[in-house]
This record gives sequence, C-alpha cells and structure tokens, in this order.
Amino acid sequence: MIYAEIPFSDAVREAVAAAWGVSGDGERLYGGEESVAYRVGDHVVRIGPEWRATAEAEWCHAVALHAAATLPEAVAPVPLRDGSTVVRADGRPVSVWPYVHGSWPKTDLRVQAGALLARLHRALATADPGPRPSPAGVEDGLDGTPQAHLPDPALDRWLAEFHRTHAKQALHGDYYTGNTLVRDGRLAAVLDWDEAFIGAPELELAAGAIEWGDDELSLCREFVDAYLEEGGTAGELDDESLAQLARHKLRRESAYFHVAVARGVVHDEEDVEYHRARDALFHSLRP
Repeated sequence: MIYAEIPFSDAVREAVAAAWGVSGDGERLYGGEESVAYRVGDHVVRIGPEWRATAEAEWCHAVALHAAATLPEAVAPVPLRDGSTVVRADGRPVSVWPYVHGSWPKTDLRVQAGALLARLHRALATADPGPRPSPAGVEDGLDGTPQAHLPDPALDRWLAEFHRTHAKQALHGDYYTGNTLVRDGRLAAVLDWDEAFIGAPELELAAGAIEWGDDELSLCREFVDAYLEEGGTAGELDDESLAQLARHKLRRESAYFHVAVARGVVHDEEDVEYHRARDALFHSLRP
C-alpha cells in the first residue's frame, strides 16, 4: 500500500499551537492514502491534501461531531472556539482529533463491525448537515448516470431505480477495517470521515459487508445479519441488492485507482494486484 507523504512542517506545528494550543513534535501514525496523521501527546493532527477545500472538510467533520454526540466509538475533531474544526497550513486543511489507543482489526470481527455500523447509522439518522459542498467519490453514478469506467448499463438502470426509491441519510462513507480501531478484542473507534456523504444506508451496509466479509457472500451475510439484529436504519438486502450495491462500490474503487494514477501516485505490485482482483470481483458478482 502506498501512503501519502506529507511532512509535519513548521507551518503546521505553528498553526496547531496557535489554534488549539497543542504543541510538540509529531509522531507519524501508520496509514493514510490522501491525508496523514501525527500523534502529538493526547491528540492527533491530521493534514489533508491541498485539493481538499476547507468547506468540504468542515462538512465531513460536522457529520462526525453529530455521531460522536451519542455514539462513544465515533471519533470527532476538536472544535475551535468559533465552532470551526479546520485551519489551513502549507495550503492544506489541518485538524486536531483526540488520540485513541488501538490497532487495526481483522475482518473476523465482522459481527461486531456489523452491529457497530447499525448503531452508527442510528446515531446519524437525525443529522441534517445540508448538501455536501462537493460530491464524495462514491456518489458518482449512484443515481444511474452511465459510467465510462467499467461500463454496465444493467447496473446503471438498477442503481437509478434504487436511488429513486430509497430514503437517504448521513453516512460515514468508508467503513472498513482501516478506519476502525480495536482494543482488548472490541471495536473501540470509527475514524476518518473524509468520505462522509448523504445516501441510502443500504449502500453502506453492502459496502461494509464486502469489506468485512472478505469478498465471500456467506461471510458478508454474517455482517448484514448482525447489522439488522442490532436495528440499523437500512432495510434487508436480498442477494441481488447486496451484489449490485457492492459492485457500485467496487466500480468507484477502481475509478479512484485510476484517478490516483493521474495524480502521480505510483502503485506497488501489491496494490496493482489488489486492483485487478477487485475488478475481477466486480464482474464475478454480476447477478
């Protein structure tokens, strides 16, 4: 996996100290394809890409703050006195978050993960952040607009009908192992809200199932069943709906891979092989 390289510069250090009163050297935390995170004592400083607008980051942070008000596992940014959560340094959005001890979980915690997503969706059901300032990547094609990448007119038609008939709410947008933390065998945190958006909860349920289910539909069902038993806001998913919504996610992942290449990202062989496998899964899941 190729992770972003953004330094904890003097400008970032000074901006964080001035805005939040958090000072000290930063210890780079593992991960981050677009943004990077540095631990500074009991806080984490996140530095985003130059192209991410402040308004977009603030919108996503508002979703996180709403979730954190009732869900202990939801990690939200530390607001400034005026309620904002972002300053810019080196032309990048910078925010400060509480540090949460833990490690990335394995997918065998899928039953826990499904139940946690259900609670997260319930927490977000009352959020009303307004329109996202710029669309999240997963939104492209969700209304059935034909896609140039991995074209599939039958999927486009199915998505158009699904989009028309299903209620929408605020969602995390990227619910997978790398955006959660486990501590003492329990999922303790949901992180990284950069892809939050407004959509049908069934979409995130299917996307989460394919991530936590190791691409096997029987294991995906364990995730979905745990979610439904916990009382999530999404309705039940039949096999076709689970497959088509997962395929939408896989298509957007594949498109993002090519966007990253266009931005100059050079993927290693492991990334390339993973991309090929996900494209193959997109085709194999076709109903």
